[in-house]
Amino acid sequence: MNLAAFDLNLLRVFDAMMLELSTVRAGERVGLSQPAVSSALGRLRAILGDELFVRDGNRMMPTPRALQLKEPVRQALVQIEEALAASAAFDPQTSTRSFMLVGSDYFSTLLMPKLAARVTPTAHSVVLQMMDYPSADVFGLLSDGKADIVLDRALETPEWIASQRLFRSWLVCIARRGHPLISAREIRPGEALSADVFCAIPQVLRSADGSRSGTIDPALQKLGLSRKVAITVPHFQAVALAVATTDLLGSIPVHFARQVAERLDLDIFMPPMESPAMDVTMYWHRRLDRDAGNAWLREQLVAVASFEP
Repeated sequence: MNLAAFDLNLLRVFDAMMLELSTVRAGERVGLSQPAVSSALGRLRAILGDELFVRDGNRMMPTPRALQLKEPVRQALVQIEEALAASAAFDPQTSTRSFMLVGSDYFSTLLMPKLAARVTPTAHSVVLQMMDYPSADVFGLLSDGKADIVLDRALETPEWIASQRLFRSWLVCIARRGHPLISAREIRPGEALSADVFCAIPQVLRSADGSRSGTIDPALQKLGLSRKVAITVPHFQAVALAVATTDLLGSIPVHFARQVAERLDLDIFMPPMESPAMDVTMYWHRRLDRDAGNAWLREQLVAVASFEP
C-alpha cells in the first residue's frame, strides 16, 4: 500500500461505520452524505481487498478484517485528535461543533433549559444534544466517542474516565396539594411523613428497568414495613404527572421536585427515613481533558448546576 497517496479521511469513515453500522448515521457523524460514505467505503475496500461491511437486514455487519482493524484505527484517530486538540482553540461564537451529552430526563429537565439559555445567545451555531442510556453503558459511549459528557449519579469509574461533582441531591416525597390522607394527619408541606402514612399510600416509582424496589425499601424492611408500588415509570417527569392527577405518592430528587411542584400543584414532604445524599457527577474521557471545546462545555455545566442546598 502506498501510504503517501492514502486518504486519512477514509479511516474516519471506517471508524464511524464501526460505531454506527449504518452508512446514513456514519455520514451524519462525519458530516458526509450517504453516497459519499458509500464511495469512501468502496475506495477502502479496493485498497484493503476486503468487503469490510456486509449488509444484514438494516445493519452493515463488520467482517473479521474490519473487526481486526477496529481498535488500531480508533487508537490512531484518538492520538491524532489529542495532538490537534492540545493547541486547537475553541471560539463558541464561531464554532459549528456538536456536543453529545448523556443523561436521564432528570438532567434534560433540570439542566438543559438552563444550559440552552446560557449558551444559545452567543454560541449561535453550537449544537447540544442529549440522549438517555442506562448507567452501565455510559462509559462505553465515552470510550467509543459517541458521547462528550455523561451526567449521572456517583459511579465507580475506570482510570481513563475523569469526573467532577456538580451538586448533591436527595429524594423527597411529592403528593398532590391537599392529599386527603396527608391532610387528615395534619402533616404540613416540608415536614416528614410518618412511616405508617408513607406505607399506607399507594405509590408511583421511577424505575428504568421495571423493578418495584427503591433506595428506601431496605430501611422499611428493617422496621417490618413495606410500601405498595401501584405503578412504575421510567422517567421522573412521569412520576410528577401521575402524582398530580391521582392520590398516589412519589419520590423524586429534591431539585427536580422544587422545579415542578408549583407548576403541577404538588406539595413536597420529607420521607420517613433520612434519604442518603447523592453526588450528581459529570464524566468525560481523559483524552478530552485538554480539548478546548469539551472544557468550555464543562464550564457551562458547572455554571448552570448551581442550586440552593
